[in-house]
This record gives sequence, C-alpha cells and structure tokens, in this order.
Amino acid sequence: MNTILAVLTGLFVRLIVPLAITALVVFALRKLDARWQAEAELERKTLVKDEMPCWKEQGLSTEEIKFRAEKDNQPCWQTHRLSNGYLREACLDCEVFLDAPVPAPKHLHAHL
Repeated sequence: MNTILAVLTGLFVRLIVPLAITALVVFALRKLDARWQAEAELERKTLVKDEMPCWKEQGLSTEEIKFRAEKDNQPCWQTHRLSNGYLREACLDCEVFLDAPVPAPKHLHAHL
C-alpha cells in the first residue's frame, strides 16, 4: 500500500503540479496579452487618424492649415499618418509639407 501511495505522490508532484502551474501561467499571459492588445489598439486609435481627410483635400487654404497646425501643436502630416506610422504619399508632394521649416537641433552648449 505504501508503494502505491509513494508512486501516486511522485506522479502528483512530478506531473500534475508542474502542469497546473504551467496552465496558470498560460492563462495569466493570455489575459495580459489581451490587455496589452486592447491598450495598443486604443493608443493607435488616438494617435492615428487614417479616416480623417487631408486638410488640403478639405479645401482649406495654406494659411488655415498653418493656423490649425499651430493650434494643434502638430503639422497636418503628423496628425494624418498611416496606421503603420508612415507619411501619406500625398503629404510628400504637398506645398504645406514642402514649405515647412526644417527643425534645427537645439544645442545647449553651442560655441560660436
């Protein structure tokens, strides 16, 4: 009887406990992955506005576009990026994009 009890205890400790722990870890990781995917989707929706038409396509003048960009603290090509983060092809040929000043790096300890 003791032999059977020892074998069953060994099987329980060596097989069932690790399988149960693995199943719990898999369950926890799946929940964590689902939460991270939901957060990423929410962030993508707030950052990317693929559905919004280009301000130039809306018929806004260059001055109106510059005013909106100043108000939003971002140029229009930044707020109309594609979902993969790339600029739209139409932005690369747009005069608003082409006439934009090139950002200059700020040097804290510039020596002239």
